[in-house]
Amino acid sequence: MSFLKTQQVAQHITAWLSNYCDKAELSGFIIGISGGVDSALTSTLCAMTGKKTIVLSMPIRQTSAEYSRAMNHIENLKKRFDNVEYFDIDLTSTFEEFVSKMPFDLKEHHLAMANSRARLRMTTLYSLGQAYQCLVAGTGNKVEDFGIGFFTKYGDGGVDLSPIADLNKTEVWTVSKEVGVIDEIISAKPTDGLWEDGRSDEDQIGASYQELEWAMSFEGDEGELNERQSEVLKIYTRLHAANKHKIEPIPVCLIPIELKG
Repeated sequence: MSFLKTQQVAQHITAWLSNYCDKAELSGFIIGISGGVDSALTSTLCAMTGKKTIVLSMPIRQTSAEYSRAMNHIENLKKRFDNVEYFDIDLTSTFEEFVSKMPFDLKEHHLAMANSRARLRMTTLYSLGQAYQCLVAGTGNKVEDFGIGFFTKYGDGGVDLSPIADLNKTEVWTVSKEVGVIDEIISAKPTDGLWEDGRSDEDQIGASYQELEWAMSFEGDEGELNERQSEVLKIYTRLHAANKHKIEPIPVCLIPIELKG
């Protein structure tokens, strides 16, 4: 958004992160780096707190473009901040061993295996996070986390705190420029990094983030929409409904008091 006070937003998030970490009495933050703008912004904001910031690359059959962007961001972050530590843990062989144990036809369940990549990375983040007394920082933005649920449940959705989840994707790009995220990351097509063919988010969703942001805030007369707007609104509405189980709290079966004696 053009009126976003980017510098103040970055300072606000950084202060929020620092205060949360202090209250939790932990050392800092750990973030999985994908080569995308969301993880780049999150890791930069964490580094700006001055607290320990561990950035973790976890390639699983990663495309060379995604891996290269991730490495370039990490190198830039390490040059700028003395508090940044880095690990590169290739999980490909671990993932392949996991895949070999599955009893179903893998060709028919590509999405299950894609989501399993995200869950393996979450497990890795929490292992290191606990060892180094760090909070796992989420990288989801507002459209992904609360609009269409474009994340893996207990994968990249399994985090301790979400510093950029109140920013739309266009706001993420704007704040990223403000805090010095490299242009290579900002200009790259958004991708979730879960597919070997490097398909973009827009390829999977069928709409751009700008279109989804419009749909998320739409409150007008659907009869006045053009063909593309109607299509985008249908995409948004369908995904929002299908992924409510991710967006809303886990349902709890409440036992009536009379059944508890």
